[in-house]
Amino acid sequence: MMVFVFSIGMIRRYMPRREILLVLAVAFLIGAIGGAFFLQPIYEEVPDLASSFEKSMPNNKETLYLDLSSSVDTDALRRDVSAMEGFKSFDETSISIPMWHFNEVEHDYFEEIVGNIDSNYKNYNVTSDRINIELADNYTSTEALKTFSDWFKLVYGETLSYAQIHAVLVVDSSHLDDFEKALLDKGIVASSIEGPVQNTVNNTNSSMLSNLEFTLVCGGVGVIVALIGIYMDSVVPAYRRFRKSMKTKRKR
Repeated sequence: MMVFVFSIGMIRRYMPRREILLVLAVAFLIGAIGGAFFLQPIYEEVPDLASSFEKSMPNNKETLYLDLSSSVDTDALRRDVSAMEGFKSFDETSISIPMWHFNEVEHDYFEEIVGNIDSNYKNYNVTSDRINIELADNYTSTEALKTFSDWFKLVYGETLSYAQIHAVLVVDSSHLDDFEKALLDKGIVASSIEGPVQNTVNNTNSSMLSNLEFTLVCGGVGVIVALIGIYMDSVVPAYRRFRKSMKTKRKR
């Protein structure tokens, strides 16, 4: 496409002088279209290319933070990911239990009682409509949800319909793509990722042009190429004269 733009610039001398603006407008349009449809997909791959070095480092690790539904079989998930190459660790860190909107009395009651339900609740906090419980080491979300659910049914006569499980998966950076695909096959997407690979991707993304900016830059390149074509007849002879004068000076 740039060859075509250059050619348009070259034939400008056969057009009326006032048509130069039309030539530049067409060059900008062609450059912008080429950038948007042909170069943009390649440009979007830059973060992945930039992170390839970090993926090749043997000791790099990535930490994936997972927010799972209580319907997910975390024991099966643990078995599946632990069998994969590059697995480091999988820990269930906490659970979040959505509740109704508490009034002040109910809020104070749960603040006082939750810690007495199970000694394996490492820490907890109660918001206006949710109870967040941090789990002790080697204590699973299944066990924590069961004790809370049993207590809730005993006191309120109802069962819990939903809860959220928070887990942390640590993997070798070189196998990050494999784990992301395996999780996606189960309908799970990490809420956030931390590590050298993700840091490189984030830093690269923050320094990249937006789609509109990239398209405008490509349009500008088209204009520059067209200008080179337009003034090629004067630039080339001037360059040759410059080289000839330099050779003459050297002989002297």
